[in-house]
Amino acid sequence: MVLLSNVIVVLISDLLLAFVEARDSTQPRHISNDPPTIPNMVTGGDGPCIGNIVPIERLGFSGICMADGPTAYNRADLVSVFPAGLTAAASWDKDLIYQRALALGSEFRDKGSHVGLAPVGGPLGRHPLGGRNWEGFSTDPYLTGVAMASSVRGLQDAGVQSCSKHFIGNEQETQRSNSVSVNGTNIDAVSSKIDDRTLHELYLWPFADAVKAGTTSIMCSYNRVNQTYACENSELLNGILKKELGFQGYVVSDWSATHSGVKSINAGLDMTMPGSLGLSSLGTGDSYFGGNLTAAVNNGSVPMARVDDMIRRIMMPYYFLGQDKNFPTPDPSAMSVLAAQYGVSLGPEIPARDVRRDHAKLIRKLGAAGTVLLKNVNSALPLKSPKNIGVFGNDAPDPTDGLTIFTDGAFNTKTYSYDTGSFDSENYGPDIGTLDVGGGSGSGRHSYLISPLEAIKAKAQKTGARVQYLTSNTRLAANDFRSIFPTPEVCIVFLKTFASESRDRLSFENDWNSTLVVNNVAKKCPNTIVVTHSGGVNTMPWANNPNVTAILAAHYPGQETGNSIVDLLWGDVNPSGKLPYTIPEKESDYDIPVTNLSSVTSADEWQSDFTEGLMIDYRHFDAKNITPLYEFGHGLSYTIFDISLFSISKLVKKPTATPATPKAIVPGGNPDIYMPLLTASTKVSNTGPVDGSTVVQLYVSLPQDSVPAGTPVRVLRGFEKVSLKQRQTTDVRFTLTRRDVSYWDVVDQTWRIPKGDIKLTVGFSSRDFKGTGSVTVLSK
Repeated sequence: MVLLSNVIVVLISDLLLAFVEARDSTQPRHISNDPPTIPNMVTGGDGPCIGNIVPIERLGFSGICMADGPTAYNRADLVSVFPAGLTAAASWDKDLIYQRALALGSEFRDKGSHVGLAPVGGPLGRHPLGGRNWEGFSTDPYLTGVAMASSVRGLQDAGVQSCSKHFIGNEQETQRSNSVSVNGTNIDAVSSKIDDRTLHELYLWPFADAVKAGTTSIMCSYNRVNQTYACENSELLNGILKKELGFQGYVVSDWSATHSGVKSINAGLDMTMPGSLGLSSLGTGDSYFGGNLTAAVNNGSVPMARVDDMIRRIMMPYYFLGQDKNFPTPDPSAMSVLAAQYGVSLGPEIPARDVRRDHAKLIRKLGAAGTVLLKNVNSALPLKSPKNIGVFGNDAPDPTDGLTIFTDGAFNTKTYSYDTGSFDSENYGPDIGTLDVGGGSGSGRHSYLISPLEAIKAKAQKTGARVQYLTSNTRLAANDFRSIFPTPEVCIVFLKTFASESRDRLSFENDWNSTLVVNNVAKKCPNTIVVTHSGGVNTMPWANNPNVTAILAAHYPGQETGNSIVDLLWGDVNPSGKLPYTIPEKESDYDIPVTNLSSVTSADEWQSDFTEGLMIDYRHFDAKNITPLYEFGHGLSYTIFDISLFSISKLVKKPTATPATPKAIVPGGNPDIYMPLLTASTKVSNTGPVDGSTVVQLYVSLPQDSVPAGTPVRVLRGFEKVSLKQRQTTDVRFTLTRRDVSYWDVVDQTWRIPKGDIKLTVGFSSRDFKGTGSVTVLSK
């Protein structure tokens, strides 16, 4: 939706004329609740979807259906469960990220959803234990920005509106929303205190890329930002998003994240969901918008021009994507399926619409591509046709609680006590069963799930191998291996870490006595391979155990998880994933705790100070000179790659320090900040024994003597995934824009290129460098 044709503008203008009661130009314009056409266009209502803008039959408008993502059309039957955003980012494969979004979009469209509530650019992952980090992509804004742009294009190429979320600073689940204390006092949501430079260079960066790619809507988040709720923050919505970034679409609230009517509307909120004041998908009850909007317009609190703007923003994507023509109706089974998961029957069962197509192939491929080989001693992998295989851990088999356990969020767990209203231990989520996706609204309802144990047994049946297994972590922690004999040639341990909406993780380690489990298996088996399924950063106290010969971080791979990991274990697929975050040696290497107050004395006391500024993840490790266990960008292969002949070229001889004043702001902001200034080129070769893929990464270091304090040592500013046959060499070229080599000047409110030498480094991770060069973009 970068530019709208005149035809579309005319269509929208004609619709607006039908919405607004005609008045003489000298008279004030009013709106009516009979019929409530305009209020209904901006207020969620009843309908078959998680979010609904009701149809207006007399105008030929069929309504808008919204559905949760970002890994599946959530809470619906006969849909695919895709790899998580974190897994997609770990692939570092722009095309696969696009293909994932395109396939997701096709399923949303086939189910009759106009809007897919995805992709996720926030949380970025400031907190390693953030409950929703897995829904997003990476702790790095550049990598997340590329993934956001690819996902926006994929969803919208499928004919579905993207809703980039959660804007902004939604970096923890703890007290993300307002609550009520035991004495009945209303306690405000946590406030993210973010300075201007940190906002622009970290948390806003991916949303700018989404806007530039044409995202049709932005979801504002639950939290407060600098003491003001995100959905009524005029500085963020009107000032930064709509004015500075030139966002042309509409801003919709997260569900029940609206806290006012007039204030929110005038601050830039265009649509409230689910409409009612209570958190209800049925849209019942009073609303901050609805009839209150009518009163606000008629008493002059909200200008009529603002209402025109709201409706124009909402309707532009609808017409731009052709959703007014031959768009599928919402699947009538969706609400029945949702209600059934809460034990409610809505009448006779309605057959679901099967929208899965052949997406299992893509899911299997991306699940493998997003798995990172962290360790591989003496080429323990790929497996060499073992005849006695041991499979261990409660993450290996099918979930014993069924396949819909994750869609109800963190509260649908075996360890949540409804008596105490709290979690009884650090282990949450299902005990027995593989973890291929996280919990909450970002999850999905499986039609089937291929577990690792199932896939390994199927592979063993073809090779004539024996498979022994023990999936009780309680027995493994007790060192009870009586059922395992003889000792397997290879022991594969599957660990998991459950992450979900509404709750931040409590521990850096994998769940369910993971360290004891690994060490006990490794004590018995000198060739132990560990596979982790996790929603983010874990410590691995067992990583340097000499009997742990290989480690694979598989993240959340989706419904084909077992097949994806078998493809890698036996070498049918060569690992090519790279870490989109940093794995520490120990928990204390990360120093940003989740804000968690045991008691409060005032309503606005929950405050999260982003005092670390730009220093999150690898930037923090670099600044503090901390050696990680596995660095950002790390990932091994079954072959060997090399980089040579690194060079840098200037495209503009004498650029200005700051971008030119634009004639017009386009989506993404001042177009001059995206002007290419440099190119960097290198050669990459596969010198190993097998075909494979790798990711060539480019990092930029600004001159520390001419930039403000708090500037990172280096930042990612380019990457390319290349596939090479053995002994093949290819050229890789990067283009760097003005934004890529600038910092945000908080005084002049613009991007500024620093004077002096800018260092460019190319390699295979944030610490594995193969070539370095310097260039003076702006002379001193």
